[in-house]
Order: sequence, then structure tokens, then C-alpha cells
Amino acid sequence: MNNHFERNTFLKKDLRGEVKAFAEIYKIDKRNSALRWFIGLGVLFAIVLILPWTQNIRATGKVSTLRQEDRPQELNTIIPGKIEKWYVKEGDFVLRGDTILKLGEVKVEYFDPILIARTEKQIAAKKGSINAYQGKAQTAGKQMEALESARNFKLQSIDNKLGQQQMKISSDSVSLIAAKNAFTAYDRQFKAAQTMLDSGAISRTDFEKRRIAYQDGLAKLNSSENKYSQSIQEYLNLQIEKNSVVQDYLEKLSKTEGERFSSISLAANGEAEIAKLENQLANYDARQELYYILAPQSGQITKAVKAGIGEVLKEGENIVEIVPVNPNYAVEMFVEPMDLPLIQNGQKVRLVFDGFPVIVFSGWPQNSYGTFGGIITTVETSASLNGKFRVLVAEDPDDRKWPKTLRMGGGAKGIALLKDVRIYYELWRNINGFPPDYYEPQGSSVKTKAK
Repeated sequence: MNNHFERNTFLKKDLRGEVKAFAEIYKIDKRNSALRWFIGLGVLFAIVLILPWTQNIRATGKVSTLRQEDRPQELNTIIPGKIEKWYVKEGDFVLRGDTILKLGEVKVEYFDPILIARTEKQIAAKKGSINAYQGKAQTAGKQMEALESARNFKLQSIDNKLGQQQMKISSDSVSLIAAKNAFTAYDRQFKAAQTMLDSGAISRTDFEKRRIAYQDGLAKLNSSENKYSQSIQEYLNLQIEKNSVVQDYLEKLSKTEGERFSSISLAANGEAEIAKLENQLANYDARQELYYILAPQSGQITKAVKAGIGEVLKEGENIVEIVPVNPNYAVEMFVEPMDLPLIQNGQKVRLVFDGFPVIVFSGWPQNSYGTFGGIITTVETSASLNGKFRVLVAEDPDDRKWPKTLRMGGGAKGIALLKDVRIYYELWRNINGFPPDYYEPQGSSVKTKAK
């Protein structure tokens, strides 16, 4: 084997100067640099591993608005009707209050072209009827006053008669007492005369005189008793007459008051009917205004659902869609449930909008180009239909302005910036499948202005 080695060495030495290709094939005199490259790459890799890296959460979304009234909205009909005329076409920009289209009536009860005038006539007629009932009620009230006055006069007259009759009763009672006293004297004298006649003390003529006087006294007593009884009876009759007058006028007053209340009731019913008719009139007037569909706010007309003249629209049916102008844009992102604890209001987000050139270094956001700043303003606590949680990101007032050419529904990607760590730690975290570090950034209660 030593001979073989010596022979090869000899051949190399002899051929080195004679054969040109020998120097190209055999690198005998050259030093190998692979080790230096390996060491340099290792040092570079070690330096890269200790460089800072910003942890982040990526999420896709779309351009939306911060306030719900700035989002595309449907324009619906309030009443059913048929399309009679369009004043705009799809793509037109309208101002608030501009007329979009005109509707025609489809319900039979509103076909009358002078429905409002007829309703006004009904109201005027009802008002006249109410005036008549109110006049009747006032007349009944005056009639009641007259009846009460007549009743008072009548009762006063009867009361006067009762007073006079009481005086007459008093006088008759005195006359009766006097008649009784005179009759007692005549009776005593008559009885004495009869005794004296039997004994012969007086003549029969004197006896007859006394008997006549006795009979005259008895007649006066009976007459006084009759007058007194008649006076009392007349007093009772006056009392009965008074009660009869009270009852009679009470019946008349009750009847008149009933007519008055009936008139008041009919007037009240008329006022209720007037209120109902006025309500109908206001509804008819408002309905006529609803024939013209107006733009609720300024925006662009899109997506006309019904287009043909004469097409019928149901109550509450969608007509067109209006996209508001100059909305307060926001980005609507959806994050995974695992990343939700790392998202909170006031957190900084870097955004990438579709259609705008961008160079992204997610771990070094300060070195990225074409990204825009955002601040998380809303984090919903319930999952959406896709199983992710919705987050709204508003424009960061301290960063560059968002593009003015953004459009509703455009695509966007968000990068939520988290904690700054070393690259070796981030590689280790991703290899093990651990989530990013949870931390609470300073100024998490940043407020954004809504335009």
C-alpha cells in the first residue's frame, strides 16, 4: 500500500506543471471556507433569535361603519300600493327628503278622490248636530230654572194659605171655647129653671125663655165645633195640595233634567264621533303624504327590488337600498374564541385594506409599509353565526388617515398587536401551540369620536 501511495504522489507532482486540468480538479493547495460559512450563519441565526418580535393576532374582516345608521339600509313602504312613477334610478345620489317614487292606492276604501273633503263635511255636520244638542241642553236648563221658580212661588202661596188657615184655626178654637162656656152656662140655667118650674118658683114663660137660650147655646156650640173641624180639614187639604205641588214639579223637573242629560249625552257622543272622524281625516291626510316615498338620509340608491310601473308593493316591503354618504368607517373583524381574551377595547390594530399596496412585517409593525392604524372600540360578548366573535375597529386619530376611497363591504385584514418578545420565544411558543401572552396594554380605555 505504501508503494501505491508513493506512486500517486509522484504522479501528482509530475503532472501538476504539465497537465492544466490537474489544478482545476484537485484543490490540493486551496483552503476550504465551509466552516467559516457555517459559523457565520450560526452567529447570524443566534442574533436573529434574540431580536424583538411583536406578538400579534391576525383576523380577516370587511369595511363597515362605527354607527349602525351609517350602514346600508332598506327603504320600506309603510302602506301598500302600486308603483306609479320613479324619480331616481339605481346608482343615483339623493339628499335627505328627495322623492324616490310615487305610489298609487290599491285599497277600495281609499279610492274616493275627494275622500278628505267628504270627511270634512261629515265633521262639519256633526259639529252642527252637537251645537243643536248643546242648545237643547241649555234650553232644558232654562226650563228647569223656570219650573223651579214657579214651584217656589206656588209653594210660597200655599205656605201663606197655610199660615192664614192656622190663624183661622186658632180663631175658631177660641170661638169654640167661648161657645162651650156659654153652653155650660145655658145648661146650668136650663136645669135650674126646670127645677124651679117644678117647684112653681117661675112661670112657664120664663122657663121657655131659658130653654130657648139653652138650645141657642147648643146650636152655637155645634156651629163652632163644625167651623173648627172645617178649618182643620182645610189646613190638611192645603198640606196635601203642597205635597201634590212638590210632587208635580219634581216630576216635571226630573223629566226636563232627563231631556237635558240626554242632550248632553248626545252632544258627547257627537264629540266622540267628531274625534273619530278627525282621526280618520288626519290618517287620510297622512296616507296621501305616504304615497311619496322620501329618502330618509343622503346616500346612493342601490338594489331596487321592484322596478316596473304598476307593480304592487305590500305593506312594509323593501323597495330599494340606500348606502349613506360620508359614513364613519370602521373595520368589522372576526376573531377566534381562543384569541378573544387577548382582545379588549382601546387596543392598537394594524389594518390592511384590499386594493391598497402593502408590505407587511407582522412582527415588526414599525417596518411595515401601507398599513393603517386602528383602535378596537367594540368587542361583542356573543359569538356570531360563523362561531367567531365580532370586533369593531375605528380609525386611530394619532395615525395616518384611512383612504378616502374606502367602500362599504371591502375586504380588510387586521393585525392586533400584543406583547413584545424575543424571536426564539415566539418560535418555541408556536412549536408547542401555546397562545400569545396575555397582558393589559396601557391606555386601554382610549375613546374615539363618532363622526
